[in-house]
Amino acid sequence: MPQIIVLPHEELCPEGAALDAVKGMTICDVFLKEGIELEHACEKSCACTTCHVYIREGLDSLNDNTEDEDDLLDKAWGLEPDSRLSCQTFVGDVDLVVEIPKYTINMVKEH
Repeated sequence: MPQIIVLPHEELCPEGAALDAVKGMTICDVFLKEGIELEHACEKSCACTTCHVYIREGLDSLNDNTEDEDDLLDKAWGLEPDSRLSCQTFVGDVDLVVEIPKYTINMVKEH
């Protein structure tokens, strides 16, 4: 069973975490199942960037980005080469190290 190592995030996961994941689940679903309240304003429909994460290890083992995901990632705060939308990223056979960005852009909440 692959693991997702979550690096510490001061609000969502201050101590970091090691989560057991099931192949085929999205990273977002694993986080939510384990009590890490990662924002997902679009209800995981690939219509926002609030579930943006950095895949620090294991990126090559993941499913390819879709064109829709790439288009949205262009709008994400703090985009990096290892950025993914966690609602569109499916766990494979390899352990992952994931970092949650300090900030996200939520167009629904913005004034």
